[in-house]
Amino acid sequence: MIFEWACFVLLTAAAFVYIFALPDKLYLGPVKTRTSYLRERKDAVYENLRDLNFEYSAGKVPDADYQALKSSLQDEAAALLAEISRLESKSPTPRKARS
Repeated sequence: MIFEWACFVLLTAAAFVYIFALPDKLYLGPVKTRTSYLRERKDAVYENLRDLNFEYSAGKVPDADYQALKSSLQDEAAALLAEISRLESKSPTPRKARS
């Protein structure tokens, strides 16, 4: 009986260590800048506009809803483009040296 309890405790401790122990180095992925986030969001908004146009052409979206959603998505896209432009003009990209 003692052997079974010892095995159970050892197995439980090993499971806890395996589950909750963090590795020395964690890969967190590439560093995202505000501009890259805005570009991803812009791509998503453009995709939503394409989907909305397709759904409207297929007759699945009423005209009033289409106009409201389209206007909302276009406003968001314009705001994203303006902020991307502002951020890019604030921090110019480094140029290559001439050889």
